[in-house]
Amino acid sequence: MKRRSFIKKSAAASAAFTIVPSFVLGKNHIPPSDTLYMAGIGVGGRGSGVCNELFETTKVKFVALCDVDDVQAGNTYALHPKAQKYRDFRKIYDKHLSEIDAFMVATPDHTHAVISLPFMKEKKHAYVEKPLTHNIYEARLMATVAAQQGIVTQMGNQGASGDGIRLAQEMIDAGLIGKVDRVDCWTNRPVWPQGFKNLVAADPIPNTLDWDLWLGPAAMRDFNANYLPFKWRGFWDFGTGAMGDMGCHIMETPFKTLGLQFPYEAEASCTTVWSGDFVEANYKGTCPPSSIVRLKFDTSQHGDISLNWYDGGIMPDLPHELKDGENPGNNGGGSIFYGDKGIMITDTYSRNPRLLPSEKMDGFIPPTQTIKRVTTSHAGEFVDACLNGGQTSSPFSYGGPLTEAVLMGNLAIQSYQEKLLKEGKKVGDWDPYSYPGRRTIKWDGANMKVTNYEAANAWVKRNYRAGWEI
Repeated sequence: MKRRSFIKKSAAASAAFTIVPSFVLGKNHIPPSDTLYMAGIGVGGRGSGVCNELFETTKVKFVALCDVDDVQAGNTYALHPKAQKYRDFRKIYDKHLSEIDAFMVATPDHTHAVISLPFMKEKKHAYVEKPLTHNIYEARLMATVAAQQGIVTQMGNQGASGDGIRLAQEMIDAGLIGKVDRVDCWTNRPVWPQGFKNLVAADPIPNTLDWDLWLGPAAMRDFNANYLPFKWRGFWDFGTGAMGDMGCHIMETPFKTLGLQFPYEAEASCTTVWSGDFVEANYKGTCPPSSIVRLKFDTSQHGDISLNWYDGGIMPDLPHELKDGENPGNNGGGSIFYGDKGIMITDTYSRNPRLLPSEKMDGFIPPTQTIKRVTTSHAGEFVDACLNGGQTSSPFSYGGPLTEAVLMGNLAIQSYQEKLLKEGKKVGDWDPYSYPGRRTIKWDGANMKVTNYEAANAWVKRNYRAGWEI
């Protein structure tokens, strides 16, 4: 099936709103209550780990597996010899739609939505890695379709199912740090090359890779070995930079515990890269080596909250209450909550919330447990919800808005990267003496629109290559 026909067919089916899962219709199989039949799409790299996490529940059977790179997918393919293997995910749609109850997507960020939405519109339960999507428009659409279809969904931010974020919520609800007005978040990412000149050299395409399918909705370009297998994260056309990579983990705790929704404004500053004396490198199209982003939220319980993001080796101020030798966070990142009655710290994956100064943790008695704990893994919670009903910790109704907030930071970063061209310069030329476009951008979340800088609205939704539109 051609890509355009594939999208039209799935959209028409969704509009009819009469699709029910295959096991209800009695087609091909009736899954026993302890088996979830799944497709895995993007099963190399991180996808291999997700497949293992799902399979370890002992309740998942993979009907079909798909990856555009045979080598990257090799380990997963070997572990599931009976599953059908494909490079093109559309073949799973054509051949196995009635056989699967759910699917997993762990491809690069830019293809999450274009792969997931057709299956979601056929009422297939969805597990999609973080960030949920490549841009804000897609995140909103994924959440909307999930609600319309009534399917079980889970974004792959594993800390959402942990005990740590639940304890942090209970500590805040109990008033242990009082009213929060500031949160500092940071990560050691990027841990891949980022902020260099555009790649123009054409390298030979490996015969194990389908480059056209890997590009998906992105514009066609020559293959370059610097894109793969992990470094695509540093290119705006494919990835979402350090903030997109880790924001859905690290910002998860403040987003959940403080009841954050849309930020109403954002600003950023980024590293300047120089290619010569007084000559800035032309790295338009790539994410900066480091950045600081400031997001503002309005909340009902805490009022105005500033969330400050730091990456690329830049760190927030250390709290005075932190003693010599004590480190905030771990796992290469964390969050510091500043309340009017105290300070709380959590790590990258929302584990081990603790109060400062550290003496407050001596003999610490946790607040009364008010939030039910997850007794299985993040993947296991998804599988159980698909088979038996119930809620997940990061459904798209929650993971979508969290992703939007994270990607709002990227709008600020991209706005900062814009340069002012002098008269007589043609588009594409760089003015080494212009000041980067630092500005506070105002966000109308309900309407997904930047209200004070029109150029930024171009990044709310991407341009899709012909045949890959959603």
